[in-house]
Amino acid sequence: MKVELLSITPEPEKHIELCGRTCYQSYSKITEDSSSRFIRMILENEHESVLEHASATFRISGISRAMTHQLVRHRLASYSQKSQRYCKEEQFEYVMPPSIEKHKNKLPKAIYKNIIEDMQYAYRHLIDCGVPKEDARFILPNACTTEIVMTANFRNWRHIIKMRCSKHAQWEIRDVMCEVLKVLYSKAPSVFRDLFNLYIGN
Repeated sequence: MKVELLSITPEPEKHIELCGRTCYQSYSKITEDSSSRFIRMILENEHESVLEHASATFRISGISRAMTHQLVRHRLASYSQKSQRYCKEEQFEYVMPPSIEKHKNKLPKAIYKNIIEDMQYAYRHLIDCGVPKEDARFILPNACTTEIVMTANFRNWRHIIKMRCSKHAQWEIRDVMCEVLKVLYSKAPSVFRDLFNLYIGN
């Protein structure tokens, strides 16, 4: 799994403050270090619409399609994902859940690998027989790895992180979103400090 920041609003916390002070017509209060206090105030007052003025785009790769099926349910974000219709998956890589890979009994891992290899074999032979990729992909598993680019504003990122960094979230999406949180915290600590402290800690 790899999480890569592609772009982010320049100086996001200063930008949020500049936009947010429109509401109060309080531009005169802007100083070199006022943005963190302003952001703390809007978070305490649950005035989070102001956070929508900043956004970040991530490329996430080496993840399963099972995970992205969960991810794209966050409808206010924007996505571009690797297409199995146009890209060949002849020797597709795959994600193996830790509960299978680290199982004390070797049988679950062997079963899993055998099924994956059968699917790889079947997919290759369907393609060799002239079956279009868009039809051969029907046999591909949710374990098949994919790559997705995701853009969201900071308010939406906070919402997604609260849902997906929770201990109740599925392990793969939790791992990804915790990595996203680490990056966002490094770029906009005042916006994401409370969530970083809650889910990542010191």
